[in-house]
Amino acid sequence: MTRTALTALLSHWRRHKLQLATLLTGLALATALWSGVQAINAEARRSYDRAAATLGQDVLDRLTAPEGVTLDQFVALRRAGWQVSPVIEGRIRAGGTPLRVLGIDPLTAPPQAGLTALAGDDDIIGDFLSTPGLLLVAPETAAQIGDADLPPTRIAPDVAPGTAVTDLATARRLLERQRLSYLLVASDQPLGLPPLSDIAELDRRTPDESTDLSELTDSFHLNLTAFGLLSFAVGLFIVQSAIGLAFEQRRQSFRTLRALGLSLRRLMVLLTAELAVFALLAGIAGLALGYGIAAALLPGVAGTLRGLYGASVAGTLAFDPAWAAAGLGITLAGTALAGAQALWRVARMPLLAPAQPRAWAMASARTLTAQAGGAVALLLTSAVLVWVGEGLIAAFACLGALLLGAALALPPLLIGALRIARPLARGPVGEWLLADGRQQVPALSLALMALLLALSANVGVGTMVGSFRTTFTAWLDQRLAAELYVTAPDEAAAARVRAAGDELADAVVPIWSVDVDLRGRPGSVYGITDDPLYRDKWPILEALPEVWDRVAAGTGAIVNEQLFRGTDMTLGAPLRLADGWEVPVVGVYSDYGNPAPQAMIGSDALSRRYPDVPRLRFAVRTDPDQAAEVAAQLRERARLPEQGVVNQSEVKALSLRVFEQTFLVTGALNVLTLGVAGIAVLTSLLTLSGLRLPQLAPLWALGMRPRTLAALEVARTCLLALLTWVLSLPVGLALAWVLLAKVNVEAFGWRLPMHLFPVQWIGLAGAALLAAGLACLWPAIRLTRLPPSRLLRVFAHDR
Repeated sequence: MTRTALTALLSHWRRHKLQLATLLTGLALATALWSGVQAINAEARRSYDRAAATLGQDVLDRLTAPEGVTLDQFVALRRAGWQVSPVIEGRIRAGGTPLRVLGIDPLTAPPQAGLTALAGDDDIIGDFLSTPGLLLVAPETAAQIGDADLPPTRIAPDVAPGTAVTDLATARRLLERQRLSYLLVASDQPLGLPPLSDIAELDRRTPDESTDLSELTDSFHLNLTAFGLLSFAVGLFIVQSAIGLAFEQRRQSFRTLRALGLSLRRLMVLLTAELAVFALLAGIAGLALGYGIAAALLPGVAGTLRGLYGASVAGTLAFDPAWAAAGLGITLAGTALAGAQALWRVARMPLLAPAQPRAWAMASARTLTAQAGGAVALLLTSAVLVWVGEGLIAAFACLGALLLGAALALPPLLIGALRIARPLARGPVGEWLLADGRQQVPALSLALMALLLALSANVGVGTMVGSFRTTFTAWLDQRLAAELYVTAPDEAAAARVRAAGDELADAVVPIWSVDVDLRGRPGSVYGITDDPLYRDKWPILEALPEVWDRVAAGTGAIVNEQLFRGTDMTLGAPLRLADGWEVPVVGVYSDYGNPAPQAMIGSDALSRRYPDVPRLRFAVRTDPDQAAEVAAQLRERARLPEQGVVNQSEVKALSLRVFEQTFLVTGALNVLTLGVAGIAVLTSLLTLSGLRLPQLAPLWALGMRPRTLAALEVARTCLLALLTWVLSLPVGLALAWVLLAKVNVEAFGWRLPMHLFPVQWIGLAGAALLAAGLACLWPAIRLTRLPPSRLLRVFAHDR
């Protein structure tokens, strides 16, 4: 009996191959987008782990100083018995690629350093210590730097991407730096060591006190996961529609099998097994497609993380069984969720239930009322979370409730809109079109919900990105107010820059800082000169009276928005800048793209606390028309390299390129989600096209040509898509507001003003109509080619 029942159940899919393709396509697309995002996240986190493990940065303490550690301090600690190892760290550009240089002493480096390439190979250690030196790099880094003018490279798989590990002497030569960045403290120290304070004035930092890349980038990966989940949900709408329709079409078969003696339990087991097999087949195909999507998007993600956080992520993707298994698991769970309602209906179906088929999701008035009630409850939950929720999880829960509530509210709102539009109909055909649209809304509800989610996400994310771009461009004009920015390699070159600048430019403003802990987080304090560059141009968000006078006098500090919001500061609150030195916070400035806390105070006040910090960077104010000539003169007189003097326009162009790269991934996911929604509309129309004949045959019998009927089908679908677009606008704008006012603040520490972009909305309306038009084109063409006998057959059945 089991074999006979299974054959009967599978015969449905042999007769409805398109429906089977719809089900498998929906599952494969949903799995592909979800698993692709998870593959990207897994690869990024693997890179973070490699970066943290390099030199034991995830487990070893550091000894630091604001102006850097001297060799004398290192020697004094070693002579006193302290097991410390020197490190020089900095960044250079190699072949147009940013490269983090990490200089170490292999003879004193702790065993946890993770540099297995040096272990037990005297030849490599000899090359490493000799001139011109040796760079240990990851395979992808070696490919990126190519033939740059650098020492020879050696592949070291355990080194993080974008990092080169080398000897101290080689690093000092490449970075043009004398002082050490910090000292690594071995975990095992001899007994009876003298106190650190008796040997050197250094600060000891544990790994917990430093910025963890995985924590810093959690917000970005949570964003990616949310988009992946949204795409997965849109794909599940296709799956649920196909499963539900197939179950409804097989009601007669279920009743017959039950009447022939097949138990309900066995029937449920067979149906569940059928769905599980389909889920596994589609899941495997989705994993392969997801791998391709991840491989295509990973370079964009790497650029985003590098631009936002300075995190180096490998640009190539490695297969990981963990995310593949998770992808199959989520596919099985999603299939179970999509088929739960259909299985529940089968379980509750009486043995003698009528066998007349009905279109899937033709909801009754009671169902629509319950759906509207659920939508109201979810939207109220979203509103409550806006006002009382805290943290990134609450913000995304608010977004989830908003989108799900809007999706549930769509069918009742569409039916209501079509009823309101009834007086606008012209003639009986127009009235029929609106009435038919109301009747078809429940049948197309899942596909239209998917379209609503995709359109809302596009409106919301487009508004957020557009607001960010507008604000960021204006902020760059304020922040990069000087015409030239100069970096000197040492103090002698800096003195030449000041001397030449006094003669060539209107003003030479030093840019210098010290690294300190700000409210328990590693940050920087900048010493600024009282100059119109700051008073007239700096992007102040809020401030106390006479803010610049107090900053110049050293009696107050201004902080960036990240520090202000991240620690719940208020204006006037004290801020500790050094031991025994606290000043009130007198202002807040915007600092987009910088995840670290930052403060600014008068240069003289900071110099009194840190007199030995070198000042090697300068902002040079001059006539914009003379900027190129002044830059050339500065390079010549101060004997600076080409990259030592940068034009403001070049900095702005680079910043805007980084910005565009930052949102490349979310834009791609938006396009993919909209494409999946279009496929959802197509599959729904295809699976329902056969069930539309009883509504269309009477019109054909009254004299309406099949071509006209097809045009009406296209018009009805486009009308529903257009109404869905109209309803998606308020949902998308609410989504954008939550992203800007809640998610952005929790994830990055800054809040952006919201700008509206109606032109983008009109373009999105065109995209929605195009997607709907293309989706209904195939069913419409099939309708024009129907033979008259097929339409006449409708009247031969008792319906």
